[in-house]
Amino acid sequence: MKLALWQTAPTDGRIEQAFNALSAQLKAAAAAGATLLVAPELFLPGYDRPDLHRDLAQPRDGDWMKRLSEMARETACGICLGWAERDGEAVYNAATLIGPDGEVLSHYRKIQLYGPMEAQSFQRGDQLGPVVKLAEWPVATLVCYDIEFPGHAAALAAAGTRLILVPTANPLGYEHVQRLLVPARAHENRAVVAYANYYGAEGNTVFGGLSVIAGPDGQPLATAGARGEALLIVDLAAVDAIPADNWSALAQEYRDVTQS
Repeated sequence: MKLALWQTAPTDGRIEQAFNALSAQLKAAAAAGATLLVAPELFLPGYDRPDLHRDLAQPRDGDWMKRLSEMARETACGICLGWAERDGEAVYNAATLIGPDGEVLSHYRKIQLYGPMEAQSFQRGDQLGPVVKLAEWPVATLVCYDIEFPGHAAALAAAGTRLILVPTANPLGYEHVQRLLVPARAHENRAVVAYANYYGAEGNTVFGGLSVIAGPDGQPLATAGARGEALLIVDLAAVDAIPADNWSALAQEYRDVTQS
């Protein structure tokens, strides 16, 4: 399976512009043979736009999800991205995985809310998302800060996950996450971790870029720069070429400890 990851400027409430840009990247990813495109956290309506989160949040059967499903179906390329979900009076920092046929494969609500803005805008999720199959890959989703807590990734790995998708909005100054923690989560759990970040500014936040797809040996399969847009394409068949003795024993030891 080929996996695409999109590092982009923040949406900043520009919904139609965001859909147009996403459409162009989906077409480019599909042309490169990708099965799935991963985009950042709260792509709709924007991350550091707490003034919009409650007002613009939509239900899972709303217009945003219908449009995204149709875009995936038209390009035959799936989508995983973050968005503001409304469920009754509650609003969640959510991420949805849509398959290349336009069907929703999984939905997840962020557990580890970060900082006062997120705590004021969103209700905390209360369970890890399901592990689903996409092109024979067992896939699950976390959102941004979730990946910094080893137990979440370990629980998904214990459930069979080999690919963890992470829409994120990581600010400048926290580059240790992309450089150290994401590769560590991949290595610990014998998994691929795809971490899709923004670059540039939105509200009071400047994002740090450096989006990365990390392999199970802790080495990057592809990385983006700190500034500027990037579309990363990785053939996950490359994972099969990583010598297992580089990482399997340590990864198994780690899982044994965390599950005991």
